[in-house]
Amino acid sequence: MERVRRLCLALPEARETVAWGHPVFKAGSKTFAAIEPVKGRPSIAFRLDPVDFDLLLQRHPFFVTPYGRGLWVSAWADATLDWRLIGNLIERSYRVVALKRMLHALDNG
Repeated sequence: MERVRRLCLALPEARETVAWGHPVFKAGSKTFAAIEPVKGRPSIAFRLDPVDFDLLLQRHPFFVTPYGRGLWVSAWADATLDWRLIGNLIERSYRVVALKRMLHALDNG
């Protein structure tokens, strides 16, 4: 989970807080990622565009996050993970919720 934390907090103005009893990562006031237990297993949740959402659900270890009205996808954190993909998903998730100045900092930083 430390690796997820480092990836999230490396993004401009990202911060960690606790919500619903687990760590969440925010860009401004909006959450873009979470580390949380689901059915007793550790998972990482991402806020994604619908296209990414549909594609990921066809792959293991991804599943529909139990909340979020079909806008969140999770990955089992205790599975073998493709860290390049996880990093890409964290950035995509951030881009969904980040303010324009944050995106400018990310793209020109």
